[in-house]
Amino acid sequence: MSVTEMDTPPAGSEQAAQKVAQIGALVLGNVEKVVVGKTQVIQTAIASLLAGGHVLLEDAPGVAKTVLVKALAKSLGLSFKRVQCTPDLLPTDVTGASIFNQKTADFEFRHGPVFANLVLVDELNRATPRTQSALLECMAEAQTTVDDRTYDLPKPFLVFATQNPFEYEGTFPLPEAQLDRFAIRMRIGYPSEADEITLLETTRERHPLDSIVSVADSESLIAAQAAVRKIYINSDVRTYIAKLVRATRVHGDVSIGASPRASMALFHLSQAASAITGRDYVTPDIVRVLAPMVLEHRLSLKPEARIRGRTATMIVNDVLERTPAPVPSKR
Repeated sequence: MSVTEMDTPPAGSEQAAQKVAQIGALVLGNVEKVVVGKTQVIQTAIASLLAGGHVLLEDAPGVAKTVLVKALAKSLGLSFKRVQCTPDLLPTDVTGASIFNQKTADFEFRHGPVFANLVLVDELNRATPRTQSALLECMAEAQTTVDDRTYDLPKPFLVFATQNPFEYEGTFPLPEAQLDRFAIRMRIGYPSEADEITLLETTRERHPLDSIVSVADSESLIAAQAAVRKIYINSDVRTYIAKLVRATRVHGDVSIGASPRASMALFHLSQAASAITGRDYVTPDIVRVLAPMVLEHRLSLKPEARIRGRTATMIVNDVLERTPAPVPSKR
């Protein structure tokens, strides 16, 4: 595709944005019945689903990480599986294994929990590196290989993984290759006092998650994911995305910067986040909002930078301040 073609808005981009905005509004309204007072968080999670990106939820226990993922799966009518990671979890506990059937005198493959549309991997950093690596192929290629045979995973296939950022005893830090597979890292945060009071009332008799019904299905999600790719990003915004990512690689405090996968994640997430609002083009403001969630977890800081108290958040803020944003424009 030539530069001229890329700078021409795709045919039907406005209709695509309307389609995405419609499904986004339905899912948002449904999930907000369960996760109170977190509209921006829910919208970002929906954008990740629409962009086809895996999500790392990093936050304190009890802030509704699991509830959010279950509510998304129910709202979209997706098959859902949950994996609770522990140090003794084996790769085959995740991907599945070949079991010998005495009746047929042959091996049969028993599907693991990754064979679902939406997989919640709870406390991923409590699994051993060997088990963590079993997810790499799944997340990158939507397939898994067991006993020299490759199995395709359901479409769509999306992973939400959680980890506790405060308790590191008995954990195995995620390597750069694993972190890079996550399009975005999100935090939910504690509710406000008013929202917490509302939460107490809504859960007085039973959890509202029990009454959540589907407002869409997997085919609708796949169609919306295709529609997201039609959202227009002009050459100035594309260049802005590339400059932000490249700036992390040359920053003096960074040993490993963001990869080209980060550029693509920021690109597609910006399309999805714009479409949810009904806009058929991406503005620099959307990119700036998403950049920290896309870039921070991908950066490895130099030891001397960490000693000085520098953090990935500070680095991304530096990059955003030093990289001029283009003037918002549709064309």
